[in-house]
Amino acid sequence: MPIDDDFTPRLGLIRDRGQAGGQRLSKRLRRAAARLGPKGKTSRYSGRSLGRGSATVRQLEFQRRRIAAFRMRRVVVKFHIARAGRIAGNGAFRAHLHYIQRDGVEQDGKGGELYGREGETPSASDFLERSEGDRHQFRIIVSPEDGVALGDLREHTRALMAQMERDLGTRLDWVAVDHHNTGHPHTHVVVRGKDARGKDLIIAPDYLKTGLRKRALDLITERLGPRRDLEIARARHSEVQRDRLTAVDRAMLRDVEVGELVISPNASNEADRFDRSLRLQRLSHLEKLGLATQIEDGRWRMKPDWDRTLADMGRRNDVIATLAHRFGQKEGVERLVSFDSDREEGGKLMGTVLATFPDDELRDRRSIVVEDFEGRQWLVDLGEAELGSTPTEGAVVEVSSRKTRARSSDLVIADIAEGTGGIYSERLHAEADPSSTAAFREAHVRRLEALRRAGLVERQQDGSWTIPDDYLEKAAAFEARRGGGVSLKTLSWLTLEEQVTHRGVTWLDEGHEDKDGSRLRSVRQARIAWLREHELLAPDANTLDAEARGRLRQSEHAAVVARIAKQSGRLQVELQTGDTITGKYERAIDLGSGRVAVIGNAKEFALVPWRPEIERHLGRELVAKRTAQGVSWTIGMSRQRGLSR
Repeated sequence: MPIDDDFTPRLGLIRDRGQAGGQRLSKRLRRAAARLGPKGKTSRYSGRSLGRGSATVRQLEFQRRRIAAFRMRRVVVKFHIARAGRIAGNGAFRAHLHYIQRDGVEQDGKGGELYGREGETPSASDFLERSEGDRHQFRIIVSPEDGVALGDLREHTRALMAQMERDLGTRLDWVAVDHHNTGHPHTHVVVRGKDARGKDLIIAPDYLKTGLRKRALDLITERLGPRRDLEIARARHSEVQRDRLTAVDRAMLRDVEVGELVISPNASNEADRFDRSLRLQRLSHLEKLGLATQIEDGRWRMKPDWDRTLADMGRRNDVIATLAHRFGQKEGVERLVSFDSDREEGGKLMGTVLATFPDDELRDRRSIVVEDFEGRQWLVDLGEAELGSTPTEGAVVEVSSRKTRARSSDLVIADIAEGTGGIYSERLHAEADPSSTAAFREAHVRRLEALRRAGLVERQQDGSWTIPDDYLEKAAAFEARRGGGVSLKTLSWLTLEEQVTHRGVTWLDEGHEDKDGSRLRSVRQARIAWLREHELLAPDANTLDAEARGRLRQSEHAAVVARIAKQSGRLQVELQTGDTITGKYERAIDLGSGRVAVIGNAKEFALVPWRPEIERHLGRELVAKRTAQGVSWTIGMSRQRGLSR
């Protein structure tokens, strides 16, 4: 029977089963199914109220205040939950505690002094010893706007921590340090991640985000009294001319639509008229900075990323103020420029470290100011630098652009998600790679969790993850932000002045005639004169020969060994291939050719090549072994990365 239709079969080649087309269709179906599936954002459960303090937050929400909110004293409370890594242990805890006790943070310019509850004198080493097995710690910064009026911040901090203990229903193990080295005195509080029973301390995120701040402003308002009209007006008006992101800017940012801000001409009361006047004055100042343009009466066009520009300006001004305070009105400081390797000719910066600054005191992000050999100052963002890798002031460094790329774990995640319609889970990982271990798959989940906290991926209710098409680009950008987008190489841990008379091979001895800068040329000539004076350099030579270099290295090494032996009464062990030494990592020593780590026990010590990773284990027992490639080291039963040259 004839069939009347328009169907015409198209036959392929013999044995052609159309596998590629079937795979493409299957991939499209999986992606469509993933898009139609449940999304993480629809989940009502977020875990934000899980943990101690959640009931207090609910209570504070319904609590009726005796004082109007705008009259409450203002307090900034920031927090960060720092986790101990499997490799680093609590090395990050040790580094943070050391940092907040650094020199120059007290009113008298001395190092910060730890304190705790009334009647206790805490010890940093004891606190770290108790924290040895903790999986996390809480870092809190409390910065009252009226910190100067408070005077001694300890009373306020102790009252706040006592209230926090009542809210959480457990005794807390904490230490604190007051900082007076900025315009606003503030307090760093470190809380162990264990409760009074030794169990993991879980605090509700809502309490850390809002509850603790409400408790802090209640305490300071009770002590200093509510803000008066004149105080409020002065505080708000002082922000009009500031070259930084202010509260007025944040309020305007909420009203910006499609890059435009409209200022209503109508004001129903005196408070609205005052607010309108502040905004207009602020916009006039932003117009001078090139961040806003008046289109017509009451309408303003805001420059893209104007708020981020103001935040960068504030950061730069803070650095300039600190430099001016530390070094006086030094010429050139006011011309401080942020280093951008993509814009600078050659993409590299070489010079000496003038100062080190915190960008984020909770997460230990760092910036340094580098003075090049022509006397110009550059602000360099290092991001979250490796513990111990931040060079000391005066060190010679080279800064260049960092080629950021996604991690190998990101490539695995993206590959699995590509075959599953944009979904990743441990089950899908096991199906795609049956040889993978549970620990290996768990490491990928931890990576996704870190990216989730940065808002780059979403976690579904069933524990799976939604991976976007541009996942690898986002992961690479995330790594770039963490690292500041630059690569830092320490050429010499010794200052240029120290290198002139150092009895060892130094960075200056490498020549560098092609480098510009009168300062570098002068110290280079001074170094040559010193070497000739000590008969280490021939009168007609400008560089050291192999024999002279060998003598200098041997002399430097012998001097360091003799000094340590005399101070400690121990014998030095020269590790040969296959030899090991068990002891503590005690400290790093700066030599002309780099750094070495001192590992020792009660009877002997050894000098091994230093790497930033070892700083995580300062004061801990380890085993160092000399191999054909260099020196490797082991912490406990877990093998760590080798320190080979």
